[in-house]
Amino acid sequence: MDIVELREYCISKPHSSEGFPFGQDVLVFKVAGKMFALCSIDAPNPSVNLKCDPEKAEELRELHPEITAGYHMHKRMWNTVSLQGRLSDAFIRGLIDHSYEEVVKSLTLKKRRELGL
Repeated sequence: MDIVELREYCISKPHSSEGFPFGQDVLVFKVAGKMFALCSIDAPNPSVNLKCDPEKAEELRELHPEITAGYHMHKRMWNTVSLQGRLSDAFIRGLIDHSYEEVVKSLTLKKRRELGL
């Protein structure tokens, strides 16, 4: 998966938005104003930071060398996932889905109902 495919998938999520709150080289994807993915668009080794259930995050890091503790993020709840081709696109989409769902479930019930999520 490359950055273009990653972007297309992330913005296809309901109520997602994209922006550059940390500068022109870090693309951030949010749902209801909360981050679920971010990536450097100019990195020589493309990767994406994704939110993750803490127990699952550790398990994924143990099973896949392409997944490490979130770079510049809360290490317990964020993973950095290499996009270098070792992980399938379907697997990465699943990780994006999980990240999105983790953020959605952290929203208030009122906000989820408001958004129809």
